[in-house]
Amino acid sequence: MREVAREWIDKAEADFITAEREPRAVPPNYDAAAFMAQQAAEKFLKARLVEAQVKFPKTHDLAVLLDLILPLEPTWSHLRPALDALASLGIEVRYPGTTADEDDAAEAVQTASAVRTLVRTALGLMP
Repeated sequence: MREVAREWIDKAEADFITAEREPRAVPPNYDAAAFMAQQAAEKFLKARLVEAQVKFPKTHDLAVLLDLILPLEPTWSHLRPALDALASLGIEVRYPGTTADEDDAAEAVQTASAVRTLVRTALGLMP
């Protein structure tokens, strides 16, 4: 695996661990869980692109990243609705007016987990 792809994976794993931990914190931080889940998914997707030597713009847009991955991984198209929801929630919770709840956090972490499994498998890593 390319060293830079490994770095993206390592960063994504750290974000994923935080996303999983935050709902169990006392008190739970559901906003942080949603945000970190979005960050993890973004970094996992970027790792897949880096490993395939596909250039991508500086973006946090999960849909843009998915569009770049689909020629490599066409079966990942089923992720689009979940990634769209994750992108929206992950951004909105950073600002006043939107707060994630327990269900939002769980859904966000579940989406990040699905992306994690797909990317790790595609890169030949244990899921």
